[in-house]
Amino acid sequence: MTEDSRAAQSAQPAQPSGSTYPVSADRPAAQDGDRTVFLLAHTGRPAAVRSAELVVQGLLRCGIGVRVLAEEAADLPLPDRVQTVSAKPDAAEGCELLVVLGGDGTLLRGAEFARASGVPMLGVNLGRVGFLAEAERDDLDKVVDRVVSRAYEVEERMTLDVIVRNAGYNAHSPGSGHIVHADWALNEVSVEKAARERMLEVVIEVDGRPVSSFGGDGVVCASPTGSTAYAFSAGGPVVWPEVEALLMVPISAHALFAKPLVTAPDSVLAVEVQPQTPHGVLWADGRRSVELPAGARVEVRRGAVPVRLARLHHASFTDRLVAKFALPVTGWRGAPR
Repeated sequence: MTEDSRAAQSAQPAQPSGSTYPVSADRPAAQDGDRTVFLLAHTGRPAAVRSAELVVQGLLRCGIGVRVLAEEAADLPLPDRVQTVSAKPDAAEGCELLVVLGGDGTLLRGAEFARASGVPMLGVNLGRVGFLAEAERDDLDKVVDRVVSRAYEVEERMTLDVIVRNAGYNAHSPGSGHIVHADWALNEVSVEKAARERMLEVVIEVDGRPVSSFGGDGVVCASPTGSTAYAFSAGGPVVWPEVEALLMVPISAHALFAKPLVTAPDSVLAVEVQPQTPHGVLWADGRRSVELPAGARVEVRRGAVPVRLARLHHASFTDRLVAKFALPVTGWRGAPR
């Protein structure tokens, strides 16, 4: 597939963000031995190693197979019957669930495997905030029980597709500006300055029309899921996952008008790096980066492929927000019934 055809595919509509449905509504339970769970852990943390051991023991005891990455297997006390695979995008192919043990970074790593295979991801938070996680370390027994009984639901989250065009792009010249890079993100795509001593000069655009130009540290383009991550730290709004929208948040902009923007889910956001400015860097979910050529144009749109999250609880996002950020709610008397 060429870069341009991949970009065209990215523009196709995806499933609604935040849609939830039972995982086994019309599917009979598999027999023992037919089920496999992919386990991903932050093996650099002793707590994750111990948690992984407990999850593996619980799943195997119930007749469910376990698959792990070969690079992690050496750091985990695993029985011989645990499958090991190389860290390829399709590593979770054929599994019914991907269980991730770790913090936000590990969960975003798990999202890469989940998206590539279409396997739902269930996160167990061993870090600080863990907005993508559905359970905490103390819930490991409950997690195993829910996995065994398939007592969870699956929710689809909007992703972002991003392409980078070289400096030859011109809106009045169809076909100009070759695509030099393509990527995706669950949380956000950020265009940032590469050198601390100078600002990055950019022009931001929505749906083919310019909005503003300014110098600063960069721009974050986020999904609703990413609204509580980097975009939030940069001053952006919190967006409920059920809201279909794209966010554009300037980072430390030196301008009178550099406010966060919330656009339609099918909008196309663009950040043009001015040719005279120092080189910038494109980051996807803070995990993958590429240096931007001078005068690069970065286009962000709704992703063609969502990430599926397994959910154990029906708690509202409002409750999750209050719990994760430890927000003060003293004095609340409740809505009239």
